[in-house]
Amino acid sequence: MDDQSHATDFTGRAVLVTGGTRGLGAAIARAFLVGGADVLVCGRSTPATLPSAGGRDAAFRVADLRDPTAAADAVAATAERFGRLDVLVNNAGGSPDADAATVSPRFVEKVVALNLLAPFYTAQAANLVMREQPGGGSVINIGSVSAHAPQPGTAAYSAAKAGLLGLTRALALEWAPRVRVNHITAGLIRTENAAALYGEDGGNAVAGFIPMGRLAEPGDVARACLWLACDLSSYVNGADLAVHGGGEIPARYTPGRHPELP
Repeated sequence: MDDQSHATDFTGRAVLVTGGTRGLGAAIARAFLVGGADVLVCGRSTPATLPSAGGRDAAFRVADLRDPTAAADAVAATAERFGRLDVLVNNAGGSPDADAATVSPRFVEKVVALNLLAPFYTAQAANLVMREQPGGGSVINIGSVSAHAPQPGTAAYSAAKAGLLGLTRALALEWAPRVRVNHITAGLIRTENAAALYGEDGGNAVAGFIPMGRLAEPGDVARACLWLACDLSSYVNGADLAVHGGGEIPARYTPGRHPELP
């Protein structure tokens, strides 16, 4: 039997986490730091504090990854600082709700650029580095349940995230075996923005519609990233790993489970 005791030891490996200064991205960065990796996070503004763990801080670079040059520069900065790039986590993304009937073209363009084009540009640059180094590399795209089951007000976002899933599968075909590309379908996550996203109860009410009975914690997704990046998943490529607690209970069953609902 293979020795798997050190599978999630990332000592000597370098990781770039986009949107890694807060929320889910910061949790992913901390998980890799705990695993011994050197980590660089990027965002559009300098944070007050950087993700840290085990007495080490993540490095930081300002970058608007919607600009292909900025995306390439962020990858180059990671490789130059650490001497290599083993893992890219395309985490940056998101969108406020908007009425598809009246939303502006500029809004749609920005949402698609952030959630689809930026991951594409960053992955392109990362592949150029990873394919030339011993051990290759791993790209992990953080997607959303909206790609599979859109909600009202998320047309542009859902379309972009569906595109990200398609992009993952296409890149996995082209870049293997040197570079593996995988996707995580993330569900509702309890972060510091939970109240703004899910109501003043921080998501307690909507948790009843999730089979697992709770929102995801950022660490749930971060640990999935560790697995997809480590040797335990060395034959996993082009996968869509669902980290959403089972999705949502179908509407036809909710009246029986929640008789107080109209």
